[in-house]
Formats: sequence, structure tokens, C-alpha cells
Amino acid sequence: AKAITATLPGKLRVCYFTNSGSEANDLAIRMSRHFTRQKDIIVLDHAYHGTSTVAIEMSPYKFDGKGGFGKMPYIHKAMNPDLYRGQYRYNDKDAGKKYAADVKRIIGELNSEGKGVAAFICETLLGVGGQIPLPAGYLQEVYSLVREAGGICIADEVQVGFGRVGEKFWGFELQDVIPDIVVLGKPIGNGHPLAAVIVTDEIADAFNNGMEYFNTFGGNPVSMATGLAVLNVIKEEGLQRNALDTGNFLLNELSQLMKKHSIIGDVRGHGLFVGVELVKDRQTLEPAIPEIDIIVERMKEKGLLI
Repeated sequence: AKAITATLPGKLRVCYFTNSGSEANDLAIRMSRHFTRQKDIIVLDHAYHGTSTVAIEMSPYKFDGKGGFGKMPYIHKAMNPDLYRGQYRYNDKDAGKKYAADVKRIIGELNSEGKGVAAFICETLLGVGGQIPLPAGYLQEVYSLVREAGGICIADEVQVGFGRVGEKFWGFELQDVIPDIVVLGKPIGNGHPLAAVIVTDEIADAFNNGMEYFNTFGGNPVSMATGLAVLNVIKEEGLQRNALDTGNFLLNELSQLMKKHSIIGDVRGHGLFVGVELVKDRQTLEPAIPEIDIIVERMKEKGLLI
């Protein structure tokens, strides 16, 4: 816990260990609802936050998809701040604020119904939503709006934390914000079942109300040894710097390929969190299906999973 919190801003000091990102997100929402005495959650469209009941409920990728049960009334979808396909794009310097205005709209609608916000949760770079870095200033604006409404700001760092983005150790640092809760998942154990929820003293103190949090395997000695080993390897082998150097090389080479192949519509990302969007037409942005499926299978034949 000390090793993890040492990498985070000072007020994020209390660590709860779990076995998976799904379980961690579930706990983060439970804590938010307890702290705010509200139930409503704001998520981003196309987001994915895990496999528990609560996590599925706040994952449009699941509940809007095949076999999904649809959106629950206490879940609210804000616009996916996609600078390539979205309403506001790369050439709009105010895109971050404009996308954040959709969160303001949701808060306003909740207020008109006499409701507040329990939490806003999003990945600090969007994974399942399309490997999308957030527009400049987006989280600063959203976090300010959510806190003003009495809500908790949760950063889902399951995919993008631990130096993967290269420039910073945590994805939220790219947006110059400090969340109220940070959720960590599988990378903390390099695939071993280990995850964590890290919160402020204020949230932890409120949660410590007598109904203690208990997790049979969270924080067990084997998992703790694994987590420490992973942090040591990241540090000793300079893996954050490696993610930056290798990622920049990858982004540069993919951008060169984009000049040769019109099917590549966009190349984006930070460090080793990289997205390549394939389109049939760069004007209409029609997705390149079935081409993408063919490419995925060809890559697999060459030993690369994407």
C-alpha cells in the first residue's frame, strides 16, 4: 500500500485491495454512494468498467450491446469525447469544454428532478471506447462540474496506469487533475488476480461506519509479494521510459504508414496505449469492415494479438 500510494498525489492515501478491476470499480461506486448519499452515476458512452452487476450497469459497451439489458434509470451517458468521430474534432481547440458541457447538461437534468450525483467515472484514456486520449482540459472541466454538484470523481486506471502512457505514471496526470478515487486492475499484478481502490482520508473515514469492508483474498500475502515485485520491475527496468520511447517509435511509424494507406484514418495515443482507426473512406469515416477483421486475423497468424 505504501509503495502504491507513494506514486500518487498526497491526498490519495488509503488503499483497499481487491482481486479484479471489476470488484474495485464496484467498491468505488459503493463508497461514492455512501459518501454522497446519492445513487446516480455519470459514465461515458461506449465505456466498459467490468463484469460485476454494478460494473455492467455502468458499461454502455455491455448494456447497449447484444444481449444487454439497456440503461438503468440511475445511469447517465455523457458524450464520448472522440476528437476523430465525435461532434467536436481535432481542429476545435475548445473541444474539451464543449464535451464537458454534456456532463453539465446531465447534472442540470438531475437537479431539476431533485437528484444529485454520486460519481462521475471514466478511464483517463478511453480503452474499449476506442483507445481515445481525452481532449485537453476535459477532465479539469468535468471534475470541477461534478464536485460543484457534490459528486465524487473516479479515475479508472485499469488499462492506462503504471507508466503505460509513458509521459506520466498515471493517465489522469496527462489531464492535470487529481481524482477523489483511483481504481487499479490487472496490471498491478501483471495478470495475477490483484486490484485496488485508493481514496482520500475523507472518503475512507466516512466509509468506516461500522459495516466493515471485508475481502477474503484481497491483500493476501502472495498477491502483495506479486504487486511489490511488479512495481520494483517497472522501476528497476525503466519500463515507463521504455513505454515512452517504444510508443513514440510506434506512433511515428504508424503515422508514416498512414501516408501510404488510405484505410488508416487516424493514429492516436500516448506511450504504449495506441489506437489505429481503419476506415473505408476518410471523409465519411465509414468503418473498414470486414477489412479490420482480416487484419486482426493476419496479425494473429504473425503472433501479434491486437
